[in-house]
Amino acid sequence: MSQRDTSLDPEDWDGFRRLAHEALDHAIDSMARVRERPVWRKPPKRDDGSALPLAPTPLADVCAAVERDILPFGVGNTHPRFFGWVHGSGTAEGLVAAMYTAAMNANVGGREHAAVHVEREVLGWFKQIVGFPNESSGILLSGTSMATVIALAVARHGHDNPASLKIYTSDQAHISVAKAVRMIGLPSTCLVKVASDARLRMDADVLRTAIERDRSEGGQPLAVVATAGTALTGAMDPLSAVATICRERDLWLHVDAAIGIGLRLHPALRDRLAGIEQADSVAFDCHKWLHVPYDVGCVMIRDAESHQAAFREGASYLQRAPRGTGSGAPWFCDAGPELSRGFRALKVWMVLKTHGLRALGEQVFKNCAQAEHLAKRIEACDETVLMAPTDLAIVCFRCVGAQSDAADDRLNDEIVMRVQESGLAVPSSGRIDGRAVIRVNITNHRTTIADIDQLLAAVLDTRAELLGDQAPIS
Repeated sequence: MSQRDTSLDPEDWDGFRRLAHEALDHAIDSMARVRERPVWRKPPKRDDGSALPLAPTPLADVCAAVERDILPFGVGNTHPRFFGWVHGSGTAEGLVAAMYTAAMNANVGGREHAAVHVEREVLGWFKQIVGFPNESSGILLSGTSMATVIALAVARHGHDNPASLKIYTSDQAHISVAKAVRMIGLPSTCLVKVASDARLRMDADVLRTAIERDRSEGGQPLAVVATAGTALTGAMDPLSAVATICRERDLWLHVDAAIGIGLRLHPALRDRLAGIEQADSVAFDCHKWLHVPYDVGCVMIRDAESHQAAFREGASYLQRAPRGTGSGAPWFCDAGPELSRGFRALKVWMVLKTHGLRALGEQVFKNCAQAEHLAKRIEACDETVLMAPTDLAIVCFRCVGAQSDAADDRLNDEIVMRVQESGLAVPSSGRIDGRAVIRVNITNHRTTIADIDQLLAAVLDTRAELLGDQAPIS
């Protein structure tokens, strides 16, 4: 059988260029005109049993389908009134970075090429931001969930009798901690939930007592996972106090700073993360408060040798060379489970270089001030109750006025869904002490005070509508 000398490259590069420019224009318009569309709309249902696309479809038709059926129906996190979850808002530079990244199509598992050096430069910046020594280690990955797996895998490496190991975290910690414990091969009984205090932070005295109790019962305390900005309320665990306990008892300290790392970028907020520089490992997301497009997170490991020892494997087909393309050791595949890794670092590099850390820090400060503004308005309103301290930029509150606590729970859940469906704003639901709350996360550089006020007005209007109708809330 003869084989045609063909490739998947466009037959008409000039025509492709025109279509690509049009697609870029549509993408730019989507970002530039974000205020002109609803925050969220229910997307059209897609057929997951559709026929396989065996025959080609013209690129123009494919782009038209994306622009019609996909691009307008995101979750809404690029919109300034998206307050539901801690989703990053992205920046325009991300479009350009994605273009360059696709053109290079780099595998950053290792070897000697520019993408590797860009990631090392970005990691060097993060070492300075966190306060780690220059000889420490790190790697970029999808986000803090995987970063926590990496960090705890390094902490666990070399420890026998895994069933007796103990890892401590707050009862407010992210669910990714429990998942990470399972993923590194430990039973769920190894994870110890430490009670939080009145501000929903890890209680250091309770932590100390739990460690001593487990040691007296034959357990092996291994690590503590502290949180710098919990997902529900933004509570900040007392990092310095926890670091002291870990140092005295020779435990690994991992800090989940998925949200809170942005505080390090502003001089008025840096002290809220005091103690993070004492950690053995730190995980954080660049796609949250650093406004880098999805997805990219980072894990920093103080002891580079421990990091490498946990993941380094040899193979003849991955032999390192003193010169040429196979040089450039150490390779990033020695710092995590992935041999194939995308060029995530370029979008981080471009956002940080384009805006500068001072400007990014000012956006973090602005969002914290907006959260304080909302909290004060809630406290001054008879129809609402603030349900948690505002330590970061997350505000949790509750509308009241129904006939019972249970009815108020249903009221608040219904308010959230109706405001979302209106397209004006997206808050989210949560539970604090078993009571339903409306949760407002503010980590968007496009958000203004006017957006905050519009959200609260929509919530109060919806409350009045529901209570005025006297209709059952189910």
